[in-house]
Amino acid sequence: MNIKEDLLHYVWRTKQFDVKELKTKDGQIIDIQDFGQHNFNAGPDFLNARILIGTTLWIGNVEMHINTSDWYKHQHHKDKAYENVILHVVYQDDTPEDAKADNIPRLELQHRIAPKMVYSYQQLLDNTHWIPCQARFHEISALTKTLWLERLLIERLERKTKSMETVLAANQNNWEEVFYQFLARSFGLQVNAEPFEWLAQKTPLKLLLKHKDQLFQIEALLFGQSGLLEKEYTDEYPRQLKQEYQFLKHKYQLQPLSSTVWKFMRLHPPNFPTIRLAQLAKLIYQSNHLFSTILKAQSYQTIQQLFQVQPSDYWLTHYTFDKLADMRKKPLGKQTIDLLIINTIAPFLFLYGIQRAIPSMKDTAIQLLERTPPEKNNITKQWQTLNIPNASAYESQALIQLKKEYCDPKRCLECTIGHALLRL
Repeated sequence: MNIKEDLLHYVWRTKQFDVKELKTKDGQIIDIQDFGQHNFNAGPDFLNARILIGTTLWIGNVEMHINTSDWYKHQHHKDKAYENVILHVVYQDDTPEDAKADNIPRLELQHRIAPKMVYSYQQLLDNTHWIPCQARFHEISALTKTLWLERLLIERLERKTKSMETVLAANQNNWEEVFYQFLARSFGLQVNAEPFEWLAQKTPLKLLLKHKDQLFQIEALLFGQSGLLEKEYTDEYPRQLKQEYQFLKHKYQLQPLSSTVWKFMRLHPPNFPTIRLAQLAKLIYQSNHLFSTILKAQSYQTIQQLFQVQPSDYWLTHYTFDKLADMRKKPLGKQTIDLLIINTIAPFLFLYGIQRAIPSMKDTAIQLLERTPPEKNNITKQWQTLNIPNASAYESQALIQLKKEYCDPKRCLECTIGHALLRL
């Protein structure tokens, strides 16, 4: 059976092995007073353990291997980071009775771990289903799942806010500016997220706000900075935009992006970057201190209303410059606003609650996701085929976190559901 060290870490951390009458290979009694802290970085597996071996109390680290001989295979005998190891825990001791890896006491767990647990873990590892526990997922209680999904949502929000926190610090805690940058990124969806982010960095909100009362100038700045005005156009509208941008470019010493960074292929026309830029320009024009407004609004309905924008009239009959199309309004759609809530607004409210020590704001972010319809993608659709509830963005975000961070890398031993299955 192909045992992995992860299982040893798990049983040690959770004490899921027979701890009675523990003895080293040479017969010394072991009394574990503190199992130590799990180390996820380089070095021994558990740090600062307190273990009585024989009559001596040792304080130090614990290292784990499948076989005792792995100590030498991994070159630990040459590594000073392992000099303070006080106990070598192995699944199988494959060395002679009188041998010790660097004279370190060793404890064998092979006959102290329940065979059923080893078998269950092996099944999870060997499973080729969409999620490792797919055949047994139904065995877990609804309460266990609910509590775990709650924790997963928090994990996902914390992951999303890490990059926001970094950018916020680099911008002297200017919430409005950083919110604008991440909002712009979300406007690009997955395909044009990076170009929109670069555009926002090259075209700060404080610059756009100098022209707050002139929609045409905001459009000229955004389209000009995008690089999409570099061509020669026939229509009057893009020609006027280009002329206005040339003046603003010289005035503010601006440098545009290359138009090649934008992707149009395989996108529905309403998602073309040109339409998204026009919508973003209108949002900036019609809003005032947007993030502050959201902090006060907080409710799903009010945020939906804040983002109801209709681009300027040229875009009623165009998806790109110089190419006429059937007349159609192109407001920012409800599903797109939902994605803005999921990917930018709720995480920002959550981060604001953390940084300003306002727990109620963190709760507001979570409640907002509870009221937002679920994200629809390949992962959430697959969860639905397994009859897993997915009625809100709260649940969809938690399920995406579960799939990406636990199921795909098979971190079953760190998953509450996997943990519960091993104990059944």
